[in-house]
Amino acid sequence: MTDSPQGLDLEALSTYLQREAPGLLKAELTGRILAGGKSNLTYEVGDGATSVVVRRPPLGHVLSTAHDMIREHTVITALAPTDVPVPTTYAVCPDDSVIGAPFYVMELVAGTPYRHAAQIAPLGPERTRDIAHRLVDTLVALHAVDPEEVGLSEFGRPHGFLERQVRRWRRQMDSSASRQLPRAEELSDALAAGVPGDGDVSVLHGDYRLDNLLVGESDQVTAVLDWEMATLGDPLSDVALFVVYQRLSQVTPGAGVSDVAAAPGYPDTDAMLARYTQASGRDVSHIGWHLGLAYYKLATILEGIHYRYIQGQTVGSGFDNVGTAVGPLLDAGLAALREG
Repeated sequence: MTDSPQGLDLEALSTYLQREAPGLLKAELTGRILAGGKSNLTYEVGDGATSVVVRRPPLGHVLSTAHDMIREHTVITALAPTDVPVPTTYAVCPDDSVIGAPFYVMELVAGTPYRHAAQIAPLGPERTRDIAHRLVDTLVALHAVDPEEVGLSEFGRPHGFLERQVRRWRRQMDSSASRQLPRAEELSDALAAGVPGDGDVSVLHGDYRLDNLLVGESDQVTAVLDWEMATLGDPLSDVALFVVYQRLSQVTPGAGVSDVAAAPGYPDTDAMLARYTQASGRDVSHIGWHLGLAYYKLATILEGIHYRYIQGQTVGSGFDNVGTAVGPLLDAGLAALREG
């Protein structure tokens, strides 16, 4: 057995898999941390012939309800028979007894998670546009899934979802903040004062963006990944978040966030929203409050990552500028609320 990567005991994992998923991998395993992601830890584990992916929560400080491996495994498994492309799941361990944290094991799917304009621009404007359209179309397919038909009717509590979201993210910002952030309080207060009524109910991804999708050689989406924030709720939450991700490079330049939407051929926000509206039949014209919440959520996530970084609890590189993005995101959220 080779040396284990940080956070994953390969010998313990091997013993577990031989018992819970016999025949999946042989006893002698190798593993490495996959690039990408500043939250949950994702590993490629193999025996020289077959490779799989193992997902576990991050080391150290963890937001109270995020990084839930069991929920992530549940939703991926439930979506397998739908039009939403997801990896095959093989095993799930709900406790800390094997590697020190809950984890699950899934298929290693081929594809590229496009995060930066420099990655996707060489494909040319036409292919870039097509990939962006498939980002929208895949979200439409997710929001068309009937939760009851796939066994997810108890996966969340849609009634009062938006009000609970404001409270939840306020608590998580309070628990993650490593410094004074007065605009965070201002934004959360404004969100709480203007919560819309209950809207449609869909399965939500909760962190929907292009680099949480794998795109194959034919430019088709081969898998949607990173489902730890999935739940049932208002689909405009997902729509607003992918819009915010599309605007990130303008809101927080130089903070190491995704700038893929700056690539030639990538449709602008209005075009992406129009495509979603046409395909889903859902009105997105009054999305300002949802955008404010999306900016607040992302600011909270990045503040949590910044906290782990300054505590020396992150694995890999690219964390040093994450904290600089939090203030501009809060400002953008306040602006979105004012604009409606």
